[in-house]
Amino acid sequence: MMEIKIAPSILAADFGRLAEEVRAAERGGASMIHVDVMDGRFVPEITMGPVVVRAVREATRLPLDVHLMIVEPDRHLEAFAHAGASRLAVHVEATPHLYQTVRQIAALGVSPGVALNPATPLEQIAWALPWVEAVIVMTVEPGAGGQAFIPELLPKIRELAERRRARGLAFEIAVDGGIGPDTAAAAVASGATVLVAGTAVFGAPEGPAAAIARLREAATAPSRHP
Repeated sequence: MMEIKIAPSILAADFGRLAEEVRAAERGGASMIHVDVMDGRFVPEITMGPVVVRAVREATRLPLDVHLMIVEPDRHLEAFAHAGASRLAVHVEATPHLYQTVRQIAALGVSPGVALNPATPLEQIAWALPWVEAVIVMTVEPGAGGQAFIPELLPKIRELAERRRARGLAFEIAVDGGIGPDTAAAAVASGATVLVAGTAVFGAPEGPAAAIARLREAATAPSRHP
């Protein structure tokens, strides 16, 4: 079984104390820091750009997992790579030339990833799986934090994990949306290796370290979902 990684999403962090929040997550055992980039076009919200990525890069030694929920991502890959992104994930729905985009990310020395909206079938990316190092399965509609996990997407995670096994591939499966102590076990049991959690970490009253510990413990518990 692959190591389960916890990727706190700074979308839920206190931006007035962003560096402190990121450092608290690192001290608390986070595996990477997740950065949700939204452009107001692919999704309704506008969040952050390379300047914020650069600030986070200066605050932590952890890998920065940058999720580009933007149209025309090719125009911005170099800027995010230079800002310190360790991984850049683009949405298959947002780029008509996925192979070209993935190869461009790799050429920048950054780990390439691809993300899928809830309604997008795996067939849209099946051909590209050998070229990516991570697949983000959205378990909420992209564009806002704090949404409830959609359990009907668990079979999609399982199918992706089976395809990975059958083809002898090693990409990470990240589950993003509604992840908390009550949903972590189902995601991991279905094949997730990375749990992206925003509110469950930065919104936890006990603080990021205790929240991350709870997620890790929950991830190994028996799943309550079918």
